[in-house]
Amino acid sequence: MSEIAVLARVKRPVVSTWRRRHMDFPAAIAGSADRPLFDGGQVVGWLISSGLGNTDPAELRSEVALFGIVALKHEFSAWQLIEVLGSLLCLRKLDGRPLASPDAAASVSDQTLWAAVMHRAERMDAEDELVLRELRAADAAYIPLVRLAEDLVEAAYDERGAYEWLLASRSRLGLDALTADAMAPEFRNLVIQLADLPARLESTGSVTLADPHARAGDLLAALLGEAEDCEHITALAADPDGRLARIVRRRLLLAGVDELALDVQTGPDLEERLADPDLVVTQLPYLPGESRSVLAALEGIERISDLLGLGSTALILGPADALVDALKGTEESRLRSELLRSNIVEAVISLPGGVLPFRPGYRPALWVLTRGQVPATEGKVLLADISAHPLTEDVRTRLAEDVLLWRAEGFRALDGHDPRYGRAADVAALDRAFGGPLTPPAPPASAMLSNTVRERPALIAEAETRLGRAAAAGRSYEDEHGPYRGGILQRVGRLPRRTTLGALIAGGRVTRFKGHRLADDHLTRDGHHTVLGSDEITGHAPVGARLVDRLILAASYDRVALTEPGDIVYTLTPRLGLYVDDKGFSVVAFPARILRVNRDAQRPLTPRVLAALLGASRDTGRSPSAVRAARRIEDYQLPDLDPDDVQRFDALLAETERREALLRAQADALAEARRLTIAGLADGTLRVGST
Repeated sequence: MSEIAVLARVKRPVVSTWRRRHMDFPAAIAGSADRPLFDGGQVVGWLISSGLGNTDPAELRSEVALFGIVALKHEFSAWQLIEVLGSLLCLRKLDGRPLASPDAAASVSDQTLWAAVMHRAERMDAEDELVLRELRAADAAYIPLVRLAEDLVEAAYDERGAYEWLLASRSRLGLDALTADAMAPEFRNLVIQLADLPARLESTGSVTLADPHARAGDLLAALLGEAEDCEHITALAADPDGRLARIVRRRLLLAGVDELALDVQTGPDLEERLADPDLVVTQLPYLPGESRSVLAALEGIERISDLLGLGSTALILGPADALVDALKGTEESRLRSELLRSNIVEAVISLPGGVLPFRPGYRPALWVLTRGQVPATEGKVLLADISAHPLTEDVRTRLAEDVLLWRAEGFRALDGHDPRYGRAADVAALDRAFGGPLTPPAPPASAMLSNTVRERPALIAEAETRLGRAAAAGRSYEDEHGPYRGGILQRVGRLPRRTTLGALIAGGRVTRFKGHRLADDHLTRDGHHTVLGSDEITGHAPVGARLVDRLILAASYDRVALTEPGDIVYTLTPRLGLYVDDKGFSVVAFPARILRVNRDAQRPLTPRVLAALLGASRDTGRSPSAVRAARRIEDYQLPDLDPDDVQRFDALLAETERREALLRAQADALAEARRLTIAGLADGTLRVGST
């Protein structure tokens, strides 16, 4: 049942609820009462017919096939599953027909079916380039994988999709050797954008891709996925691990590369035997920091640069301590300076952490090499630093535009085409620094020349003016009303009687109203009514950030009630929060609720006083692991003050709020002036004059 929850992408208790409420839920076919087992096909059919769960119907059949594969881990190793299944899928592609028809699979023995598979493998791969070695190492015990391979192809529509699904599940199979090298999807998308493969194909007609450190071939597969047709693509790859090299070879063939147009070599370096590469995408082999050599990483980049012909580009992921950080050794600094002076380094990009999810402490960087750059980039290199930015679609698009414009047109000053995440740096200046860091010395020129930067002096002057007015208003108020004096005295005699909020509600002195459940797509930033929810009340979001249109409110929420001026909006989730809505006409979003003071009661309270006393109640929080608050708000105790005390207390709270507002205006203006000043001095666009 836990696997059904994973399959349907729901929480585990949801499956128990389905089983209890839906009479047509598939019955268990094996297992025990504590651990019932279900038929995967029946579960998938029920999920599709019922429409429940969060998994797309197209993925359900592939997922249930993958569950069947994972279930065989106790019979076969993860490597055996990956290699044999990949070989079966590749054989199916080579032969152009299914591995076994359903009728044949049910009517013949496993030995006969496996013998037929082997006969086809020997006929289609006589030279053992793709599948024969792996299948010869197997036997009839692997027949379940034949059926699972057919299920994967049926779910994915073709062998390529089935193989990509299989490799995407490498972590579920426990294949740590492949999982550790997996790259974040966001980084693969960035590589796709920087490579710009469709444009290369359109301009040249054919492209040769290469990866001299291919591992499982993730980068090559990502690029080939962007090509509508791989007919005009030649693929070159190399890896020291022979098993990985064969996986890459199968992966490229299934992606659509012609068998005669691919060359996957086993070894540490790529030999140019088939064609000269037009586009190289690779990751330098990972080494832990204790054994990592900066010089070896730079020598690896030098070897890759030797592969590039005129107009060729390379994208190289490597360690930041070699690619962008300041260098200590003379030999390392000399080699990096030589690479920069060779006019082949197009861009150097500092990347955020998390590019390799299974190596979170690894600091990555990306070098973009292009041989034969445009004349406008002569003697310059584009330095970009996005290490503090997440690789969102917007960041990737802007960075790719910067690099592609730089590649096409080079340095263009003051015309709106300056890069947004980097600076054009002089190679001569970097060479004089000799081993200095390759990071932008300042923000991009486009940012420095933006309207925000140009307006900073005026904005600072405006903030200083507001500060002066706020300070003058504070002095005027104090001159008129005198210094703050609360007139607080020690109480003598009996303490006030204690009561609870529940008693006030029962006595009619306070009325409670529920909040309303609002759909997220009805909340905007340009509506008519302020929405007050838990985030606004507890300070996690500013009041007024969420609004709702009055027409939508009238059409979709016919029973909604707006707040009145002076209503107290409260929440207990995630903690106690109280907010006095002085203006009213707001909509309260569940789980927040409303307390309204009855001013005509015999012993009336005021909203300020009630909110202050409730906020001072004891034991209003919850322990870190608790699901609910320790006490209901009805049980909160507060003193039942005399009406005279209530009025004096309310006047004191009002006076405090007025003075706080005056001080807050000064603090806000001073903070704004400080922020703008620091930002301007930090990016070099402002200086401090004499006073």
